[in-house]
Amino acid sequence: MDHIDRALLEQLQQDATQHYAALGQAVGLSAGAAHERVRKLRERGVIRRTTVDVDPTAVDRGVLAYVMVDSTSWMGDSARDFAALPEIMEAHVIAGSASLLVKVRTTTTEQLQDVLRRIYAIDGVSGTRATVVLETFFERPLSPLTAERE
Repeated sequence: MDHIDRALLEQLQQDATQHYAALGQAVGLSAGAAHERVRKLRERGVIRRTTVDVDPTAVDRGVLAYVMVDSTSWMGDSARDFAALPEIMEAHVIAGSASLLVKVRTTTTEQLQDVLRRIYAIDGVSGTRATVVLETFFERPLSPLTAERE
């Protein structure tokens, strides 16, 4: 991946709906060349998907919690069980005092409590520790240009 690919990724993260002509102009390519580069980035799996960033509060999912999940066994094979809970936005096998870290979004703290009960019911889960987010200062997308500057 060269500096042009990284610049394309940066542009797409800012606005994935821009036309290839504008995208190409921003990085010094023709529309056709920009389109071909983006196609190859998708083909190689660098661009995994194109999506919309939705304000969670606007869709009534304002309660955000990160939950550390303790277990009595290896949880790496439990991905389907966690994915079956629609309130879980992310799940990560981690090293440290817990086995998993999950990101949960709900409407109310009562719903969060229900999600914690359902997590606890998953085979192998021995406990949970939830941290509720009170305010988010910022969220940052991965910058493809950062690696180039290092």
